[in-house]
Amino acid sequence: MRPLDPRLLRRARAARWYVVLTAGLGVAAAAAIVVQAFAVGHALGPAVTAGSAGTPIGLGDVAPWLAVLAGVVVVRVAVAWAQERYAQKAAAQVVAELREQVVAHTVALGPRPGSSGGSDGGPAATATLATRGLDDLQPYLVRYLPQLLLTAIVTPALVLVVLGLDWVSAVIAVVTLPLVPLFMWLVGVMTAGTSERRLRTISRLGDQVLDLLAGLPTLRAFGREIGPGARVRALGDASRRATMGTLRIAFLSGMVLELLTTLSVAIIAVGVGLRLVEGMIDLVPAIAVLVLAPEVYLPLRRVGAEFHASTDGLAAAQRAFDVLERPLPAGGTLPAPALAGATLVLDGVSVRAGDRGLAAPADLSVRVPLGTGRPGGGRVVALRGPSGSGKSTTALVLLGLLRPDSGRVLVEPPGPPGTDPAVVDLADVDPQTWWPQLTWVPQRPTLAPGPLRHVVADGRRVTDDALAAAARTTGLDAVVADLPAGWDTPVGLGGTGLSVGQRQRVALTAALLDGAAHDDGTDGGAAPPPVVLLDEPTAHLDARGEQTVLDTVRAWRDAGRTVVVIAHRASLLALADQVVDVVSREIETPQVAA
Repeated sequence: MRPLDPRLLRRARAARWYVVLTAGLGVAAAAAIVVQAFAVGHALGPAVTAGSAGTPIGLGDVAPWLAVLAGVVVVRVAVAWAQERYAQKAAAQVVAELREQVVAHTVALGPRPGSSGGSDGGPAATATLATRGLDDLQPYLVRYLPQLLLTAIVTPALVLVVLGLDWVSAVIAVVTLPLVPLFMWLVGVMTAGTSERRLRTISRLGDQVLDLLAGLPTLRAFGREIGPGARVRALGDASRRATMGTLRIAFLSGMVLELLTTLSVAIIAVGVGLRLVEGMIDLVPAIAVLVLAPEVYLPLRRVGAEFHASTDGLAAAQRAFDVLERPLPAGGTLPAPALAGATLVLDGVSVRAGDRGLAAPADLSVRVPLGTGRPGGGRVVALRGPSGSGKSTTALVLLGLLRPDSGRVLVEPPGPPGTDPAVVDLADVDPQTWWPQLTWVPQRPTLAPGPLRHVVADGRRVTDDALAAAARTTGLDAVVADLPAGWDTPVGLGGTGLSVGQRQRVALTAALLDGAAHDDGTDGGAAPPPVVLLDEPTAHLDARGEQTVLDTVRAWRDAGRTVVVIAHRASLLALADQVVDVVSREIETPQVAA
């Protein structure tokens, strides 16, 4: 990857103005360095000459150059301050922009079941990249990129100035300067892949931790919560070793580059001193060259010292670009037909389960008549199958979040008897018109931070009576009674922690409130979504909680809604009007002829 990837400038608007600002500050810094060198030369030259000749020199003879030198110091301090200040600001903005794009693009890509979360861009890998990974861009933008731009601007300008003062010193600089990037290239060859391996190690650690947290209630139920600790510690040690290896190489490379540039400056200084003794160069140009020589190599020295920051940052940027360059699925444009009274047709639906060589579901073909939307006209449809057969994936396909690898999902609107309804392919439907007709309650609901009342209402104007009635139906009223502040208890991030079963009750209550009345007693204005999808709602509940879910499902069916439920327990299957068996099968891979 190049030291400054053009994709970074295209993706992050803050990076573009930051590069322009840094270039302008580099020009100002180069001018200040040249003026400083001449000011030092003209201030020291006459003083040294007069002192060797025994002639007194007054302060007024060098005062103008001392004033210029003081002004140059102020300018260089201001340039350094501006560079540091705006570098921090731009870095934060660039990371925020890329993080937002990565998350938004990942959401637009949709879920891919069975993803391992590693380098394939799965949810866990994206979570690691969007949190810890992209933070590595900050040292790259704050420390490495400014020095890279200063090297491209300041170093050539100073070499030209040295050429005008002493061509021998300029030749030495031109000969020795390429040695610095040469050694940097050698260091790059040594460190090739080190940062990428470190990021992969951190991604694996993030995957393991996320999986552990997701399965912690189950592990605790079986008394095995201590077991995965050894694996997490092993991954943590691997991350530490990878990080220390990167730092070790960075420190050694910095020492080599410091030694190389120091010897180069020493060669110039010795040459200037010898020619000054022989009278081949004047004192003022000699002093100016001696002041400029370290400044010629300084940007390159800093680039080498911050090289490890570039490798980590560019590795994180490359992972972000890999995610952003994954093509989005083609979106439909047709408006979604009304689902009340319609029929969903799954025609040979198959979805590849990540990289497992498995289709789950496999060749699923079924007709699912939906409820009429009128009281008493609802239906319950259960998806049945062993673990890993693709039941949750089928729900994602019905939601329009996942496109099947083969097969179609069709919607047959209701029509008069004897007519041929206009069948609509879900792939051609605009998701923004499809999702309002669906209510989705996942197996592990995630709660937005805020008071419980606001989380359940989800921005809707719901009466207290409707809220209490829904809570009684789902059993959330018992949970609220045990909370310290009742309905006003903060939940979610930074709030009171709720168990998986309690979070399911919150999600069920929020789903039950769809279409509830306003605070002023008027109708909600919009009918509730006719289809409700539940992903194993009784998986983390006891017998009382299971009965609560059954009562909620009956309430939805009595209201005329269609409930599609992923079910394992016999009680939910017994409640279903239609049971759909979901199966998986291995995908045949073509044999390569020897």
